[in-house]
Amino acid sequence: MNDDPIDSLANAIRHRSAILFVGAGLSISVGLPSWEKLIERMAKELGVDDEFSMRRDRFQTLAEYYRIKHGSIGPLRSWMDRNWSVAKERIEKSELHRLIVTLDFPVIYTTNYDRNLELAFEIYGQEYVKVANARDVAHARRGVTHIVKFHGDFDEDSSLVLTETDYLDRLSFNSPLDVRFRSDALGSTILFVGYSLSDPNIRLLLHRLWQTWHRSGYEKDRPPSFIFMASRNPVEEAVLGRWGISVLVGAGDDLEAGLVDFLGRLVEAVGDDATPGSSVAKCTPP
Repeated sequence: MNDDPIDSLANAIRHRSAILFVGAGLSISVGLPSWEKLIERMAKELGVDDEFSMRRDRFQTLAEYYRIKHGSIGPLRSWMDRNWSVAKERIEKSELHRLIVTLDFPVIYTTNYDRNLELAFEIYGQEYVKVANARDVAHARRGVTHIVKFHGDFDEDSSLVLTETDYLDRLSFNSPLDVRFRSDALGSTILFVGYSLSDPNIRLLLHRLWQTWHRSGYEKDRPPSFIFMASRNPVEEAVLGRWGISVLVGAGDDLEAGLVDFLGRLVEAVGDDATPGSSVAKCTPP
């Protein structure tokens, strides 16, 4: 492995062997409400006391209660669809979204429900297909970026991973999208961005990725994987390092600014050596 993670990632991108995994930080950067806003909405509608509603770690339980009381999460999904969207102009001005499209990853996984990534690809005239269920996995067109909605999509209520039951069901790690991810992860360098490492779901995903390679007996042949963090945390770096994930740290405590700087340097490193037809270094609105 190259000593410089930027060079290692750039090399993988040039060879179309890198995939991106995007979390909520990307959506918050363009003005989407935080999880706290969603929790407040559910708590207010359900008449739940503030002490419970302020516990971010229990939002899945609150969503489960919402489904029980309403019979489905349809009304909540409709509210999220209306309120978790931003104007096209916000995406056009987002340097993070431009850089992600520019890097031309063959596959982008996201745990975000919104369609901001899809909108960014449309703004810059780059083709993509959305993958949100087993049918999409089977029929996704090759040769364009696959945007895999790992926790579901607003267009399909049943695909959303939101309630406690949804999350517990995914612990088995054998849904169609999980199977797709395991297959992609075995042969690819992975870059995780926009995640809080306090999120138990992303921690489980990282652990399962390590576990798959560890049990294979070929751990030394695993492609490198990285996660971007705003600031150093020696404890997290040690744990993630044991799982085979290298931590990349931004220049300062501002996550968005640090990530923009990092992705910008990555675009420069890929440069003109990108695969023919790639959008790298030439991504501008049509």
